[in-house]
Amino acid sequence: MSTERKKYYIVNEFLILTVACFIFAFAWEAFMIPNGMSAGGMMGLCTVIQYATGGLIPAQYSYFAVNALLIIIAVIAMGIGFGFKTIYCIVMSSLAMQVVASIPEIHSVAGQFFYVRETLLIPIIAGLLEAVGLGLVLRYGASTGGTDIVAIMVNKYWPVSLSKVFLISDIIIVSLLILLPDKSFTDMVYGFVEIITFSALIDSVVGGNKSSYQLLVFSDRYAEIADHITQNMNRGVTVLSAQGWYTRKEKNVLLILISRKQLPELTKVIKEADPRAFMSVSSTNNVYGEGFEEMKTGLKLKNKSESNAS
Repeated sequence: MSTERKKYYIVNEFLILTVACFIFAFAWEAFMIPNGMSAGGMMGLCTVIQYATGGLIPAQYSYFAVNALLIIIAVIAMGIGFGFKTIYCIVMSSLAMQVVASIPEIHSVAGQFFYVRETLLIPIIAGLLEAVGLGLVLRYGASTGGTDIVAIMVNKYWPVSLSKVFLISDIIIVSLLILLPDKSFTDMVYGFVEIITFSALIDSVVGGNKSSYQLLVFSDRYAEIADHITQNMNRGVTVLSAQGWYTRKEKNVLLILISRKQLPELTKVIKEADPRAFMSVSSTNNVYGEGFEEMKTGLKLKNKSESNAS
């Protein structure tokens, strides 16, 4: 790739990340916060802090401060290198929230263009916007920090899935609302509506950064397909010996594990190589090993503790 083309991709990537941060900020500062609502994640916790202090500590300020603290703790605990893109997204999200908060004309309140009469629709719209914004951030290999960092730290040492960490933290954060004197059970329900909407859409936007597929490919041109996968897609392939019971003929079947992001490319390759190929695709939630997630057993932390004790 030429230097000019590489620069183009970098600039394009950061433009998309900037737009994504503003979409994320718009979900909170235009819909959730003006209507006194909260949800999960670090922004949810920061909105609770804002409501608890009567607006004395705006969400965008505590969001930036807490993220800065979490990054320092994570680096000390695990030596994580989050990269420039994540730092950029944390700073840009904080700035975007401040910008959106300062423009009341775009808030979803009575008399303004984005006003929504049906209250239940507000967390649904916010969840959709947050899924698009945060999903694009994750899709381009960055993060907005917050509970992402907490989940990574927990997942590094204990065999607990990221989704469970997110679920538990979201439930705790949303439940904090009922401890505030001016909030009720209804406010907590609105928070769960936002979380459910966000969770239902986030995987589709991300495009499979954390999801994988298992494929069984039946084709006479299996060698050509397998070579493309190993040489051009940086994935391994297993060739299984099988017998078609109807024809009684021996066949070779390809067993492939691949990310959702790579599935469209692989499907195209298979169709071009053999239009008559038969392919079975199954979604997999957890794939451990080289090229995918590292298997977490908890032994690393245990052994470290035993070494310190001795």
